[in-house]
Amino acid sequence: MPLDGDTPLNSLGFAKPPSETRVVVAMSGGVDSSVVAAQLADEGYDVVGVTLQLYDHGAALAKKGACCAGIDIHDARRVAEEKGFPHYVLDYENIFQDAVIDEFADSYLGGATPVPCIRCNERVKFKDLLETAKDLDADCMATGHYIQRKVGDNGAELHSAADARRDQSYFLFSTTPEQLDYLRFPLGHLPNKDATRALAAEYGLAVADKPDSQDICFVPNGDYASVIEKLRPGAAEPGDIVDPDGKVLGQHNGVIHYTIGQRRGLGIGGLSTPLYVVKLDVDKKQVIVGPKEMLSTRIVPVREINWLGDEPFETRKEWHMAVKVRSTRPPREAIIRPTGPDTAEVELLTPEEGVSPGQACVFYDNESSRIYGGGWIWRGY
Repeated sequence: MPLDGDTPLNSLGFAKPPSETRVVVAMSGGVDSSVVAAQLADEGYDVVGVTLQLYDHGAALAKKGACCAGIDIHDARRVAEEKGFPHYVLDYENIFQDAVIDEFADSYLGGATPVPCIRCNERVKFKDLLETAKDLDADCMATGHYIQRKVGDNGAELHSAADARRDQSYFLFSTTPEQLDYLRFPLGHLPNKDATRALAAEYGLAVADKPDSQDICFVPNGDYASVIEKLRPGAAEPGDIVDPDGKVLGQHNGVIHYTIGQRRGLGIGGLSTPLYVVKLDVDKKQVIVGPKEMLSTRIVPVREINWLGDEPFETRKEWHMAVKVRSTRPPREAIIRPTGPDTAEVELLTPEEGVSPGQACVFYDNESSRIYGGGWIWRGY
């Protein structure tokens, strides 16, 4: 849309030529962020690639499916060299340790099931890295996340990706309005991941066929417990597995080995009814198990809410929306009742199983792709 009648907006939304628009691209070394950087460079933007080294470089060199260390830093640098734009590697190990890894360990020890990828976006990538982008005089920062930023009547809005299977809105709900003004997500409109890989091949990128990252970047092979035991030696104390009445059914070697909703690996066979983990009592060192129906939850307390609505959160007594309480589940209809400026009680119209403290509860519009933020589930059931 022309501004002042003569200067059209470029593809990033600025009323100036791409060559005069500096954009910092957060490059993990994977195919998604590499395509973003290559595409913007090809369009003539003043691209600066930045990769964060988040954890021990040496230990990660041989690990496949990770990000932000080892071979991935090399891959990001190679894309920058091929496309002719500057690339910087920033050592954020201490920040990542303090802001993400330590809380991850402490949350598990507290009986919660944390989502460190959200905290990484919130506290590292969209905070410290975003400030670094501004220090570099960038007009905006672009990432390879599958989510859409649209401009509405009241400014930038967060919307789900066009491809529901790749949508990363659950992990980006805590993006603030101020951050959203500055961020760009060039891949959010693509129909599928094949389209991204096709672009990578078109740009001649060596990472075109690189596998997607799996699990949490600092947790090898998904073994959360071993990582926590290294971070907090001696913290995994044994205790009892009990039924809801307190009857001892078996023993465990640490609450950190269990999550709400878990059925397998309980070590208490021989029972006629399948049992699930329904609660973790850290103080008593107990894993409480019960029948599947005990996992059913209708009321979910949420705090630390990041609200992305056009009017203040407490303007209404109730918000009728859809919510996600796990990243792998579709949004379900709910009533959100504010109990403070950043707290709420969420009533699920259809009860969910396995709702766990430490997970996020993300708010979605019932009629559109818009995301209204979300918060953190904080109490056991």
